[in-house]
Amino acid sequence: MSTILDRIKAYKLEDVAARKADRSFAEVDTAARAASPVRPFADALESASATGYGLIAEIKKASPSKGLIREDFSPRHLAEAYAEGGAACLSVLTDGPSFQGSDAHLAAARDAVSLPVLRKDFLYDPWQVAESRALGADCILVIMATLSDGQASELCAAALDYEMDILVEVHNAYELDRALGLPSRLMGINNRNLNTFETSLDVTKSLASSVPDDRILVTESGIATASDLAELAGYRARCFLIGESMMRQSDVSEAARSLLANPVAA
Repeated sequence: MSTILDRIKAYKLEDVAARKADRSFAEVDTAARAASPVRPFADALESASATGYGLIAEIKKASPSKGLIREDFSPRHLAEAYAEGGAACLSVLTDGPSFQGSDAHLAAARDAVSLPVLRKDFLYDPWQVAESRALGADCILVIMATLSDGQASELCAAALDYEMDILVEVHNAYELDRALGLPSRLMGINNRNLNTFETSLDVTKSLASSVPDDRILVTESGIATASDLAELAGYRARCFLIGESMMRQSDVSEAARSLLANPVAA
């Protein structure tokens, strides 16, 4: 029986093949190298989390499990609101079929503010890394649950070639063990199982102690309140990728500000 992740992978590989047929690597590589300079994503999180929390605020219109999350959706205005609320970085969904995202959302959000931006999508091919940089992304997501070790290594090598940061995402001890061999300062623990889309903060609690001190730990998914942040900070997590809970608020700037207001001391 196919899972949500299986279905996403199937259509994503078809989409990548179509894009590659339409646009050569040489063309997209030229655009990537002509893009505006990379903004330091990992450095921004490290700086923010030294005294408070590092918030990666996500611009996300919908999800395959929850459907439409925010009807009033302007990537530019949301980016501006998040910046005002104290976010250190942005994450922008560009997958269309499952998340109602688009490449234009990333470009609009990054153009609106000075924050570094993660392209939140399912990447399988170095061509997509070049495309991400051409769109203006400063960081890519490498999801161990859907990649072989070889694919993950290729994506990381391509990102480093463009001087981009890499958020390597894991959900269990096996994926974490594989991920530790990759050249990334950012280790993301996704509390959401991408096969079932069930979420539990216990995932971060169980894996955090296995993340080496030289990595920046980022916990993702299922985080909704300031008490969630405080609880996870007790497990060494000081950087948080949060989307849905803020996207559902009428004032996302205030939502971000409230989450960051009283950080547990480092």
